[in-house]
Amino acid sequence: MSVFDDLVGQEQASVVLSRAAHAAAEAVAGGRGAGMTHAWLFTGPPGSGREDAARAFAAALMCPSGGCGHCDQCHQVLIGSHPDLEAVKPEGLSYSVKQTRELILRAAGAPTQGRWRVILFENADRVTESAANALLKAIEEPPPRTVWLLCSPAPDDMIITIRSRCRVVSLVTPSGEAVAHVLATRDGVPWEMATFAARASQGDLARARLLASDEGVRRRRDAVLAIPRSLSGVGECITAAERLVKTAEEEAAAATTLLNESETTDLRRLYGEGSTGKGLNRGLVRGGAGALRELEDRQKSRATRVKRDSLDGALLELVSYYRDVLAMQLGATVELANDDHRFELDSIARGSTAEETLRRIDVIMQCRERLAANVNPQIAVEAMMLGLRRP
Repeated sequence: MSVFDDLVGQEQASVVLSRAAHAAAEAVAGGRGAGMTHAWLFTGPPGSGREDAARAFAAALMCPSGGCGHCDQCHQVLIGSHPDLEAVKPEGLSYSVKQTRELILRAAGAPTQGRWRVILFENADRVTESAANALLKAIEEPPPRTVWLLCSPAPDDMIITIRSRCRVVSLVTPSGEAVAHVLATRDGVPWEMATFAARASQGDLARARLLASDEGVRRRRDAVLAIPRSLSGVGECITAAERLVKTAEEEAAAATTLLNESETTDLRRLYGEGSTGKGLNRGLVRGGAGALRELEDRQKSRATRVKRDSLDGALLELVSYYRDVLAMQLGATVELANDDHRFELDSIARGSTAEETLRRIDVIMQCRERLAANVNPQIAVEAMMLGLRRP
């Protein structure tokens, strides 16, 4: 039993991390903690489990046995309650230099219970340029018992000065069979549904779990995959773009509204709203006006991020659709991610050329780049739909 047993399809990375954790334990026992690699960069495509691998490694560093998976140290790290583990996840569009400097100060503290003070930084590629420079200084000269675990889709997403100071752990996309096995054995999903979800998610375990358990997610997927055959004219393209953007906005609102209300209520109470006493309520609320504005800015940024992520997920579904079309056009013997839509795939494959399919994939990827560059979503998606239009 090991904390690395739950990493799906990452056998090679698990061996590397397990050996590194045992070497770190030996270094501490021998008084050589300064020889430990203090900065790690976990990279891999969506679904590869970057954060899961980083958290398992953190547990192995804390564990007296190098990640047994059942001791108190492992348990606390895996559920996120270990006092020496600081898990950071940027919720908005970026992670500011102010937030980074505050994180660096917290990271400088000595461990209170475990061997190490571990900072697990999810989506580290979202740091701003100034934040990256501040982070670089912390990684260059870390405290002897602080370890940074950065997670990013690709090494190139981090500035080269940070990347060069990290030991890179490259993860891979798990096989569909491995994902289906996990869904069936751990989550109790019927095998037929498990294989469908694993295939449709293209190895993304988190996405596969959603597809297997949520009928609404499956309906939204079907709606996205119905788009290509509906693009017969300009009007249909504009309508499809409006519908896709509106769906993303609705998902963002559903995901953030209750959380926003809870955060705002808690902050108002913190600054005295509803308190009794002469002059108390008014003065404290006025003093918290700046904090409320800052909270509203963070909430807007988070909503934009959720909307952008929702749109990006839909675009990746379209990419997988045209990838299947291309495979059929070229006669490739690969598993189709959208085999449940084979009739529509075959129809489009017969009615177009491989060159046209490649151009359509390029159009979708260009839309992703525009959205990442903060282009108006409606404009970017409309341009994409027109580029996908059938002649």
